[in-house]
Amino acid sequence: MRVLVAEDEQVLARVVAAGLRRETMAVDVVHDGDAALERALTNDYDVIVLDRDLPAVHGDDVCRQLVARRVPARIIMLTAAGDLRSKVEGLSIGADDYLAKPFDFPELVARLRALARRAPLAHPPVLARAGVRLDPARREVFRDGRYVALSPKEFAVLEILLRAEGTVVSAEDLLEKAWDENISYFTNSVRVTVMTLRKKLGDPPVIETITGAGYRL
Repeated sequence: MRVLVAEDEQVLARVVAAGLRRETMAVDVVHDGDAALERALTNDYDVIVLDRDLPAVHGDDVCRQLVARRVPARIIMLTAAGDLRSKVEGLSIGADDYLAKPFDFPELVARLRALARRAPLAHPPVLARAGVRLDPARREVFRDGRYVALSPKEFAVLEILLRAEGTVVSAEDLLEKAWDENISYFTNSVRVTVMTLRKKLGDPPVIETITGAGYRL
């Protein structure tokens, strides 16, 4: 899952981003409304965590523009105002969910995963193919009934390959979806991660390298 966190409280933004990355999500962070619009209109995100009180362009206006431009990402709005009227206002301008600060991090994660399942291309709760079973909510992977311990990046790559349902996923697409924007496209991170993932899943190999094209499960 790729997430954009638009939050002007920089300490909170860093904490949220670090926590979501531990949950195997790829996270980009911005601190004002202009940057939020630029990133959301440039990159493909599953969910946008949008602070309502952003500087430069107010969070409400960011939400309205994204909805008007039919950006498919789901939007969860964050704000210090948790009264009913504020929630109704936030949802009425196009947000899909609303969470008042301060919030419990596990609740944010649960809401993000729920929103991802409601995306235009809905994410099934459990993914399975070729003897591999992945549960995004529990963050568990099994190969032919055997539990497989994966790093966050290995988990994210495997989830993307499973969601591709047998089609080829390029290294560029894996970088786009499993790593944040700070990763270099000249890195060998994808190759190394696929290599360790293939080793952990065991024999017979289920991840195929398609020369010049990418990877397929």
